[in-house]
Amino acid sequence: MTEVFPPSGRPKPFRTKADLAADHIKQMIMSGQAQPGTKIITRVVAEAVGVSDTPVREAIKQLVSEEWLVERPHIGAVVAEFTVDNVRELYGIRAALTSLALQLHPAPLSGARLLEVDTVLEASVVAIDSGDVAAFAGLNRRFHSLICDTEKSRLVHRMLVGLWSKTETAQRGFRLVPWRLPKSHAEHVAIRDALAEGDIGRASELQYAHEMAALAALIEVMEEER
Repeated sequence: MTEVFPPSGRPKPFRTKADLAADHIKQMIMSGQAQPGTKIITRVVAEAVGVSDTPVREAIKQLVSEEWLVERPHIGAVVAEFTVDNVRELYGIRAALTSLALQLHPAPLSGARLLEVDTVLEASVVAIDSGDVAAFAGLNRRFHSLICDTEKSRLVHRMLVGLWSKTETAQRGFRLVPWRLPKSHAEHVAIRDALAEGDIGRASELQYAHEMAALAALIEVMEEER
């Protein structure tokens, strides 16, 4: 069957100073340097990134709209809380959309796209072996983007990109449940194998179960820490 996954070798988009500032703030949040409730100080971020205050203010507005940050009266922008209710809702939506993206395309995973998926999976093993949670989190998103971005799931993928921008705080989730890394990888491999075999229905079911397993693990730890 002809491969119908679109080529993934797209040129990298231009990065503005505001983008760089936003990336720096995200990294602060995902690394745990900026905990929920921490105020984001414009001048500190500007000095760290090497830009003026203006692009940092733009970045903060962007991250507020993406729900990484929230505005507090008389305080300013602070890191948003990572609540059980938020996690349950966002992961539920993500599970539904990612499984739908796979259902919409009946072609098996093959060719260059399959090779790229395998490269991501190989790099994931390295990240797990070295305990690099940040690297695994990035590879996790790349894996899901590769399998969900097809010619007949473009709208769903665009919705997922917006959702992922809100759920990237799951990297903090991986830090809460580091034992999930090898389990998550094994689930990725099973999804990959089902797609490569053309068993789209099973791949979709595995994808949904994968998201639900991550959700259950996160909620269990978060409720224990209450």
